[in-house]
Amino acid sequence: MEPQILTTSPRFSPAASEFDFTFWMEAQLHHVEQALSQWVGVDTPADLGDAMRYAVLDGGKRLRPLLVLAAAQAVQGLPQAATRAACAVELIHAYSLVHDDMPCMDNDVLRRGKPTVHVQFGEARALLAGDALQVLAFELLTPADAQVPASMQAQLCRLLARAAGAHGMAGGQAIDLASVGQSLTEAQLRRMHSLKTGALLEASVAMGMACGVVSETAQQALMRYAQLLGLAFQVVDDVLDVVADAATLGKTPGKDADNDKPTYVSLMGLESARAYAQSLYQQSLLALAGSGLQNVQALSALAHMVVGRSH
Repeated sequence: MEPQILTTSPRFSPAASEFDFTFWMEAQLHHVEQALSQWVGVDTPADLGDAMRYAVLDGGKRLRPLLVLAAAQAVQGLPQAATRAACAVELIHAYSLVHDDMPCMDNDVLRRGKPTVHVQFGEARALLAGDALQVLAFELLTPADAQVPASMQAQLCRLLARAAGAHGMAGGQAIDLASVGQSLTEAQLRRMHSLKTGALLEASVAMGMACGVVSETAQQALMRYAQLLGLAFQVVDDVLDVVADAATLGKTPGKDADNDKPTYVSLMGLESARAYAQSLYQQSLLALAGSGLQNVQALSALAHMVVGRSH
């Protein structure tokens, strides 16, 4: 069953003519959750769908799908393609968390405020659920009907595959595992996180843009925004790993220090890391301003949310 495509226009406050980000975000989150619920873990054998749905539904910030939808909105992209791209990037993110939490990786027991998938369903089922989520992401990007042009389907698949593979997220995770107990320079740490975390965030913006037509100037500006946002996200993540508790984070705090992993806090100190995140946020706003696009309020608000988040 095809989810109803969300076509709600951005809402503005009548008093101040300001973008109502809360309204926009709640509408997009509802739409994404509805689509994921209809697409994930349906008619699967041997209860595999239960583990898939457990990994994806009813949890998470949904930052990556929000970035897809905000970027698509900025370039007046095709709504049907944007919906599928938003769900696909979230499935890749969810699968990576399932595998990352397993004993052979980070060996974590808490994710999004509940037991991790391998704790709830066993390691073998968790491994298969992650595999199935990864493949489903690309199935969503390639519908059999003509609602998304074939050329757009191919571009979206290429962007997501590149961001998730050895030259993106998986490569960054490999560097992360190899860096335990080592001292990294800021450049080395940036390189690791630009792959492990940043690549998928950047792909979210790029996939949103790929749902429409955008000038070279705007494309470069939005990708600069995405790079800065991805780095700011990781810096804030490192800060929260030090200062937040498990109830707030929804996952085990202090894991990086316990595992002797290099972080921005260990490299530059807590206050300097916080200041760095704010600097990256300001730079991201300048990048947006240079895009020449008018409808970037949601992208701006998402950057503010990333830097100001508590989990």
